[in-house]
Amino acid sequence: MADSIRKVCVIGSGTMGAGIAAQVANAGVPVLLLDIVPKDGADRDAIAKGAVAKMLKTDPAPFMSKRAAKLVETGNIDDHLGRVAECDWVVEAIVERLDIKQSLYAKLEEVKKPGTAVSSNTSTIPLERLVEGRSDQFKRDFLITHFFNPPRYMRLLEIVTGPATDEALARKVEDFADRALGKRVIRAKDTPGFIANRLGTYWLAIAVNAAMDLGVSIEEADQIGGSPMGVPKTGIFALIDLVGVDLMPLLSKSLSSTLPAGDPYFDTVRPMPLVDRMIADGFTGRKGKGGFYKLEKGADGKRTKFALDLSTGEYRPERKPEKLPGKADRDLAALVALPGKAGDYAWTILGHVLSYAAKLVGEAADDIVAIDDAMKLGYNWKFGPFELIDKLGPGKLAERLAAEGRPVPALLKAAGTNPFYRVENGKRQYLAADGSYRDVVRAEGVVLLEDIKRHSEPLLRNASASLWDVGDGVVVLEFTSKMNSFDEEIIKLIQQAIPLVKAQFKALVVYNEGSNFSAGANLGLALFAVNIAAWSEIDKLIAGGQAAFKALKYAPFPVVAAPAGLALGGGCEICLNADAIQAHAETYIGLVECGVGLVPGWGGNGEMLDRWQKAKAMPRGPMPAVAKVFQTVSTATVAKSAAEAKEHLFLRETDGITMNRDRLLADAKAKALALADGYTPPEPPVFRLPGESGRVGLGLAVKDFQKKGMATAYDGVVSDRLAEVLTGGEADLVDTVTEEQLLRLERKAFLASVKDPRTQARVEHMLTTGKPLRN
Repeated sequence: MADSIRKVCVIGSGTMGAGIAAQVANAGVPVLLLDIVPKDGADRDAIAKGAVAKMLKTDPAPFMSKRAAKLVETGNIDDHLGRVAECDWVVEAIVERLDIKQSLYAKLEEVKKPGTAVSSNTSTIPLERLVEGRSDQFKRDFLITHFFNPPRYMRLLEIVTGPATDEALARKVEDFADRALGKRVIRAKDTPGFIANRLGTYWLAIAVNAAMDLGVSIEEADQIGGSPMGVPKTGIFALIDLVGVDLMPLLSKSLSSTLPAGDPYFDTVRPMPLVDRMIADGFTGRKGKGGFYKLEKGADGKRTKFALDLSTGEYRPERKPEKLPGKADRDLAALVALPGKAGDYAWTILGHVLSYAAKLVGEAADDIVAIDDAMKLGYNWKFGPFELIDKLGPGKLAERLAAEGRPVPALLKAAGTNPFYRVENGKRQYLAADGSYRDVVRAEGVVLLEDIKRHSEPLLRNASASLWDVGDGVVVLEFTSKMNSFDEEIIKLIQQAIPLVKAQFKALVVYNEGSNFSAGANLGLALFAVNIAAWSEIDKLIAGGQAAFKALKYAPFPVVAAPAGLALGGGCEICLNADAIQAHAETYIGLVECGVGLVPGWGGNGEMLDRWQKAKAMPRGPMPAVAKVFQTVSTATVAKSAAEAKEHLFLRETDGITMNRDRLLADAKAKALALADGYTPPEPPVFRLPGESGRVGLGLAVKDFQKKGMATAYDGVVSDRLAEVLTGGEADLVDTVTEEQLLRLERKAFLASVKDPRTQARVEHMLTTGKPLRN
């Protein structure tokens, strides 16, 4: 169904419109981007062209690869609106003014084909008003598709349909948004702010007002209202800085003009002279001179972070709050029970926001799942509001609201002491408005490991990894260590899994549902081993990792790696050793060991050499592939998308890319099963490498970088060790180098690096600061 949308037109090339166009192009679908004709200038398409040029320079990048940008055609509304007839979906993302939108729709009605979907990206204007005066056909073809900014990275898409909207057409757009654009689609009702912004704006307003009323500093507010509540580390005020301080009054004005009288949101609206002054002075957040926080560079070049004092309106150096006592940083009930302003502030936020969320069920959304998913996907909350209510206890929340004389929402009363979510017969269920429990239903074709784990036990498990039967003869190897980093336990489980899979199953998928696939080897454990000079243990870990990864590579069944998020170092190497990769589009993969003074030690060098030597565009001879891999690995290159990973050959052209994270396991499983029929393991590669002459050439290139100040003295040492591996050590041009010989060279170079105090300093600095040390 997704391929029934073959071309899209986006009208409006501002931040949102351009970002939506980029995501369509990221999906490999041609897109026509139109905007108005500029008042001056010879190029009538200049505004849309400028938007594309700006996106190519933006970081984080709206495009997943430069190739995607070529799928965007630009034009203007006056000359090219007729080309809408070529498109299957038209997305309007112009200024939030009803009269201008309606004028555009009148023109669209004359040129679009019947059955072509037209949607607005509005979040403030009701659908029924948008289509006033339009034909019945236009009303059938119209819906709202509310994307979140930035459209590439934010997974939420709220869809709103009207009474006349053709449901089949809405499903076609929904399916395309899901499979091609990677969105979790949530159906919202035609109410102001829909779901996420309605609740999110209320949450931020309550939190800001309460901080001012209770004398809570912005650092304390971000601590209390941040991670203890499952809110990203930005917390409250740093989040406002991120989205823009100037957005606050705009959202407030919009909701105040459209919400029904008596809505609790009106209680949050008050004059904000401090915010007005910040905006007038250009302190609009990160995009401006600063916001509630700002950075200033001193005479010594060092940056100091300042925080705004809410009582005085003046900036002062940032102050880290004292740690919350007891379990308050991880237990909501303990947090709201704290005496003093910390507990009062937490309760003010949770009491208001959670009861407001309960009020919105039936009004803004059909069920609690839609509201929870909207906040998790639109605002990056770890837990939805009803999951937070379960942590507090629905009965206790209702009891405290009633004790304070505040209204208790009907849904909360109906719940009584029952949780909003439960697991029954291995299925997650939610409490419906009628008091019954219903299964949480996934979109068709979605397979999640979290669901499988509710009704089954692992085939194998240890402290860092598990092996799961996911049906149809496929098993999943899941990492469960911190940041899914590699340690001896993961290596051990891989070796245990291979005979089990060989005896009973068809294929293995390496996959997990953490934020990141794997951050590589556990550097903390490595540093501990270094500190006690346990060189034999380090050698054993490297040898064990090599053996495990090669055992997967040559296993008598197919292995498919399914990374998402970071896949660095060892996380990259296990993917390189797999028969195939099915990557989430937002996979950031690379061999980063040189950045901490090491060299890849688990077969990554040989796998990259093999790929580049076989690349069609690579000139023949031993040196071109060696030089390419040396450049990629020595600079710790990380692909910033799965599409970009193909350009670096971390992924092959035949490897798959899944746009929707929820569909990654199903796609990887399908790929594994497709490989299983008649599977034979690969033949070990044999390398012809340039030896000493090649090593000298690479060394000269590094020295040139050092002269230009682009590489440090120790970068040169690390690069020499890498060059020795990639050029084959003592080999010369007439020799062949086996995979096993290359692995021995890797181990030797890795051990030499890990024993060097300069590498140890880099590792310690990375663990302490999260940033590379340039020594």
